Amino acid sequence: MSQRYRSTASLHNRAALLPEYNTPPSSGRSSPFNSQPTGQRFADDLEGQNDEHLEGLQAKVKLLKDITIGIGNEVRESTVQLSQMNDAFSETSGILAGTFRRMNNMAARQGCRWLWYIVFLIIVFWFFIVVWWFRR
Repeated sequence: MSQRYRSTASLHNRAALLPEYNTPPSSGRSSPFNSQPTGQRFADDLEGQNDEHLEGLQAKVKLLKDITIGIGNEVRESTVQLSQMNDAFSETSGILAGTFRRMNNMAARQGCRWLWYIVFLIIVFWFFIVVWWFRR
């Protein structure tokens, strides 16, 4: 139990994590702006940079999570719309099938008379076009 506690305690100790940076600089000079040795300052700077990068990564992960949630919502909405369109198309195909069936029944009952009516209308239409063409 004490071994486990010591190992986790040493993880939180910066000096234990970065022992090579704990030594003072080889020249023996220290920074006039900082009372800490240069190695410790370098380790603190690295940790600060790591914290900044970590915050940047957390922001990117949050952005990706929001995008993923948005994509999921869009997929669900699109699925609902496609389902509604499928229902509308199947209803329309049912209506059209019934209409074509009734037209075929009507044509079968009429026999060949409807064909003569169409031929007569085409001849009349052609006659009006010819008359209109020569009167211009």
